[in-house]
Amino acid sequence: MANALYPKGKERILDETIGLSNDTIKAALLRSYTYDSADEDLADVTSSGATVVATATLSGKTFTSGVFDANDVTWTAVANGAACDNFVLYKDGATDADRQLIMYVDSYTNLPVTPNGGDITITWDSGSNKIFAW
Repeated sequence: MANALYPKGKERILDETIGLSNDTIKAALLRSYTYDSADEDLADVTSSGATVVATATLSGKTFTSGVFDANDVTWTAVANGAACDNFVLYKDGATDADRQLIMYVDSYTNLPVTPNGGDITITWDSGSNKIFAW
Protein backbone atom coordinates (compact mmCIF):
# COMPACT_ATOMS: atom_id res chain seq x y z
CA MET A 1 0.00 0.00 0.00
CA ALA A 2 1.22 3.52 -0.70
CA ASN A 3 0.60 6.59 1.44
CA ALA A 4 -3.09 7.53 1.34
CA LEU A 5 -5.61 9.95 2.75
CA TYR A 6 -8.48 8.12 4.41
CA PRO A 7 -11.75 8.73 2.52
CA LYS A 8 -13.58 9.69 5.74
CA GLY A 9 -10.65 11.93 6.69
CA LYS A 10 -10.92 13.80 3.39
CA GLU A 11 -14.65 14.21 3.94
CA ARG A 12 -14.06 15.57 7.44
CA ILE A 13 -11.48 18.06 6.18
CA LEU A 14 -13.89 19.28 3.51
CA ASP A 15 -16.84 19.62 5.90
CA GLU A 16 -14.53 21.20 8.50
CA THR A 17 -15.05 18.51 11.14
CA ILE A 18 -11.25 18.31 11.01
CA GLY A 19 -9.54 21.70 11.01
CA LEU A 20 -5.92 21.03 10.13
CA SER A 21 -4.83 24.50 11.24
CA ASN A 22 -6.71 24.67 14.58
CA ASP A 23 -7.06 21.05 15.71
CA THR A 24 -4.31 19.05 17.40
CA ILE A 25 -2.96 16.71 14.73
CA LYS A 26 -0.88 13.75 15.87
CA ALA A 27 1.17 10.98 14.31
CA ALA A 28 0.87 7.45 15.72
CA LEU A 29 3.69 5.00 14.98
CA LEU A 30 2.12 1.58 14.47
CA ARG A 31 2.99 -2.08 14.63
CA SER A 32 0.99 -4.78 12.83
CA TYR A 33 -1.44 -2.50 11.00
CA THR A 34 -2.78 -3.06 7.50
CA TYR A 35 -4.45 -0.09 5.82
CA ASP A 36 -8.22 -0.28 5.41
CA SER A 37 -9.92 2.57 3.56
CA ALA A 38 -13.05 2.00 5.68
CA ASP A 39 -11.21 2.84 8.93
CA GLU A 40 -12.41 6.13 10.42
CA ASP A 41 -10.74 6.47 13.81
CA LEU A 42 -7.89 5.12 15.91
CA ALA A 43 -10.28 2.63 17.55
CA ASP A 44 -10.68 0.98 14.13
CA VAL A 45 -6.89 0.70 13.88
CA THR A 46 -6.39 -0.84 17.31
CA SER A 47 -9.39 -3.16 17.01
CA SER A 48 -7.74 -4.64 13.91
CA GLY A 49 -4.92 -5.90 16.15
CA ALA A 50 -2.49 -3.02 15.59
CA THR A 51 -0.45 -1.54 18.40
CA VAL A 52 0.13 2.19 18.83
CA VAL A 53 3.84 2.26 19.69
CA ALA A 54 4.29 6.03 20.12
CA THR A 55 2.53 9.30 19.36
CA ALA A 56 3.78 12.80 18.59
CA THR A 57 2.01 16.11 17.98
CA LEU A 58 2.60 17.94 14.70
CA SER A 59 3.94 21.45 15.21
CA GLY A 60 4.71 24.31 12.85
CA LYS A 61 1.83 23.41 10.53
CA THR A 62 1.68 25.41 7.28
CA PHE A 63 -0.69 25.58 4.33
CA THR A 64 0.56 27.05 1.08
CA SER A 65 -1.02 26.62 -2.36
CA GLY A 66 -3.02 23.58 -1.22
CA VAL A 67 0.00 21.89 0.37
CA PHE A 68 0.03 20.74 4.01
CA ASP A 69 3.39 20.74 5.80
CA ALA A 70 4.71 20.73 9.38
CA ASN A 71 7.92 20.32 11.30
CA ASP A 72 9.46 16.87 11.11
CA VAL A 73 7.99 14.35 13.57
CA THR A 74 10.08 12.85 16.36
CA TRP A 75 8.83 10.09 18.61
CA THR A 76 11.06 10.23 21.68
CA ALA A 77 12.61 7.30 23.54
CA VAL A 78 10.56 4.64 21.73
CA ALA A 79 10.75 1.38 23.70
CA ASN A 80 12.54 -1.62 22.20
CA GLY A 81 10.30 -3.84 20.15
CA ALA A 82 9.44 -5.37 16.82
CA ALA A 83 9.57 -3.37 13.61
CA CYS A 84 7.03 -0.64 12.87
CA ASP A 85 6.04 -0.42 9.21
CA ASN A 86 3.74 2.59 9.15
CA PHE A 87 2.07 5.44 10.95
CA VAL A 88 -1.15 7.40 10.76
CA LEU A 89 -2.02 11.06 11.15
CA TYR A 90 -5.17 11.81 13.10
CA LYS A 91 -7.12 14.58 14.80
CA ASP A 92 -6.67 14.12 18.53
CA GLY A 93 -9.64 13.36 20.75
CA ALA A 94 -10.52 12.14 24.23
CA THR A 95 -10.70 8.45 23.27
CA ASP A 96 -9.51 6.33 20.35
CA ALA A 97 -13.05 6.45 18.95
CA ASP A 98 -12.77 10.27 18.88
CA ARG A 99 -9.34 10.28 17.19
CA GLN A 100 -10.30 10.79 13.57
CA LEU A 101 -7.95 9.34 10.94
CA ILE A 102 -6.56 11.60 8.25
CA MET A 103 -3.67 9.85 6.51
CA TYR A 104 -1.90 6.48 6.35
CA VAL A 105 1.86 6.53 5.72
CA ASP A 106 4.09 3.55 4.90
CA SER A 107 6.39 4.92 2.20
CA TYR A 108 8.91 7.23 3.88
CA THR A 109 12.59 7.25 4.67
CA ASN A 110 13.22 5.41 7.96
CA LEU A 111 10.29 3.01 7.43
CA PRO A 112 10.19 0.28 8.45
CA VAL A 113 12.01 1.03 11.70
CA THR A 114 12.84 -1.16 14.66
CA PRO A 115 12.61 0.77 17.93
CA ASN A 116 15.71 0.49 20.14
CA GLY A 117 14.90 2.85 23.00
CA GLY A 118 16.04 5.95 21.10
CA ASP A 119 14.25 8.65 19.18
CA ILE A 120 12.66 7.99 15.77
CA THR A 121 12.32 10.89 13.35
CA ILE A 122 10.31 11.17 10.16
CA THR A 123 11.51 13.93 7.86
CA TRP A 124 8.66 15.16 5.68
CA ASP A 125 9.17 15.30 1.94
CA SER A 126 10.98 18.47 0.87
CA GLY A 127 9.45 18.27 -2.61
CA SER A 128 6.30 19.96 -3.81
CA ASN A 129 3.87 17.64 -1.96
CA LYS A 130 5.34 17.95 1.59
CA ILE A 131 2.95 15.94 3.83
CA PHE A 132 0.21 16.03 1.23
CA ALA A 133 -1.11 18.26 -1.53
CA TRP A 134 -4.77 18.75 -2.22
